[in-house]
Amino acid sequence: MRSFVAIAIDGPAGGGKGTIAQHLAQSLGFLYVDTGAMYRAVAWLALHRGISLEDEEAISALARSADIRFLPQQNDQSRYRILINGHDVTEAIREPQVDRGSSIVAQYPEVRQVLVEKQRNLAQSTHVVMEGRDITTVVLPDADVKLFITASLEERARRRYIQRVNKGIAADLSTIQAELAERDKRDTERQTAPMRVPKEAIVIDTTNQQVEYSVHIVLRLVRNMLER
Repeated sequence: MRSFVAIAIDGPAGGGKGTIAQHLAQSLGFLYVDTGAMYRAVAWLALHRGISLEDEEAISALARSADIRFLPQQNDQSRYRILINGHDVTEAIREPQVDRGSSIVAQYPEVRQVLVEKQRNLAQSTHVVMEGRDITTVVLPDADVKLFITASLEERARRRYIQRVNKGIAADLSTIQAELAERDKRDTERQTAPMRVPKEAIVIDTTNQQVEYSVHIVLRLVRNMLER
């Protein structure tokens, strides 16, 4: 039995779930857990060590032995640093090649098994807002609140393009859209824990919404649900 409140959020890349999850965590005083960052960290470590992302056995062994830690900021639980084997990879895991690699390693059953266990352990120790691709369906199926945040492919690509340009990273809109489409395909068609919308989840489409408005709507919704 869990003794802490868990808010589970799923959705495709670029839908806005990360931004919404962080604002929820900050407003509620919960720990924000970006499960995608854990898969990114494994992909980063593989690339760092020169291990092929297509080598399922080697990647699975890497995930088993990896020490992955979230270090929340002392004054803001919604912000964190992520370390893998002592390496602070908070910024490095946002590089395009790591972004692409994370969806490859996330297909491997043993990698998912290892990381899901770590994610559940976090939810057993504190109030969490946890976001990813299979949180509502696999990681925390008994979460107190389940949300699925999405947006059109075109809008998600536009957001990702702006993010990269603002960080000084070379970007091409059509390439990003193709990458997101391929990632959607992998996430929804993989054999282990594919991304899907559970019947009990509340679906929120942010395509035509400003971030501030989406956050306001979701926060009000979540507070009402927790007060019941």
